[in-house]
Amino acid sequence: MKGNRRRLTGKVTSNKMQKTVVVQVDSRHRHPLYGKVVNKAARFMAHDELGAAMGDTVQIVESRPISKMKRWVVEKIVNRGYHVVLPADEAAITETTTTSGPAAEGSAE
Repeated sequence: MKGNRRRLTGKVTSNKMQKTVVVQVDSRHRHPLYGKVVNKAARFMAHDELGAAMGDTVQIVESRPISKMKRWVVEKIVNRGYHVVLPADEAAITETTTTSGPAAEGSAE
């Protein structure tokens, strides 16, 4: 039975909840009559024990209902996304930006 479950691959768009991520799965298909390529995006809430972050590409698998909205579980993290880490000393950054520039040159005289 476990082998028959659907598996989808998508990108994590939100991880602001505890042990839950929102995964966006994009698909493209050609319209049968007009031939135009149609893009479709579906968003799934998935249970996350692996600690996926925003921007990660993950594989999700069907499961029993975990809550009102969650019916998927993160099976594996296929590829880590780009994560921005802010420096710890933000005061140094704000001091350098406020002292440079044309306004700082005029006040020095």
